[in-house]
Amino acid sequence: MSTGADGTAGSPRRAAVLGKPIGHSLSPVLHRAAYAALGLDGWRYDRFEADEAALPAFLAGLDASWAGLSLTMPLKRAVIPLLDGISDTAASVEAVNTVVFTGGGRRTGENTDIPGIVEALRERGVERVGRAAVLGAGATASSALAALSRICSGEVTAYVRSESRAAEMRGWGERLGVAVTTADWDAAAEAFDAPLVVATTPAGATDHLAGAVPERPGTLFDVLYEPWPTRLAAAWSARGGAVVGGLDLLVHQAVLQVELMTGRAPAPLAAMRAAGEAALAARSAREPAAG
Repeated sequence: MSTGADGTAGSPRRAAVLGKPIGHSLSPVLHRAAYAALGLDGWRYDRFEADEAALPAFLAGLDASWAGLSLTMPLKRAVIPLLDGISDTAASVEAVNTVVFTGGGRRTGENTDIPGIVEALRERGVERVGRAAVLGAGATASSALAALSRICSGEVTAYVRSESRAAEMRGWGERLGVAVTTADWDAAAEAFDAPLVVATTPAGATDHLAGAVPERPGTLFDVLYEPWPTRLAAAWSARGGAVVGGLDLLVHQAVLQVELMTGRAPAPLAAMRAAGEAALAARSAREPAAG
């Protein structure tokens, strides 16, 4: 028998992750593990490849069985004009990664990346820092700044590749109430003096910095989860520093999504993390060995 959001018998419910590309998304693994642990037998979670052009028609075609959507790039900003409202958290970075369908077909946008970063750090004992550094200046970096606005009492230094990116980060800092200074990417190794370093760059971008990890590093939050560990994360751990990884963020933001979409809390963090770890291990086992 199917179950509704409150766990009682009811109509089947649906949710999915949208983006392009979407084939490697771990969201289905995490959400399905949550449904299983919560006993939501009538719930299903799928993935659909969609870009900005396809999004309006996709949303228009959804029926009342849909509870919510997870969104990845390039849809986090494109979806905003299509919604009935967004939370203050989502508005702070102009990015929605979660859409919740409520009574009357209302579409509400939320951002669980920001509190997900905060919760992932809190889980590792990082609740307050005096200063921090951010490597990179993309969309994830703005979410990182928003998270740091909640836990960092002092200055945040962003290491970027261009003056235009530097101006963007300073602008986000002003908007979010964070004291942001910027520095050239070539000086990124200087970031490691900070008690918290958040690496928001693509795979391989920080590999050359692995040899610059100090003897007693603080905490590194590397938002990547595949491949894992990154060279920087491995070097950081070898020096005894605390490392928070991209899977930690992915799981914590998914926990919040499950709670928003199903109305059930707390979501099963341990079961979701175990499912994500197993999926990544299976992928790694399928990868051809390096020659």
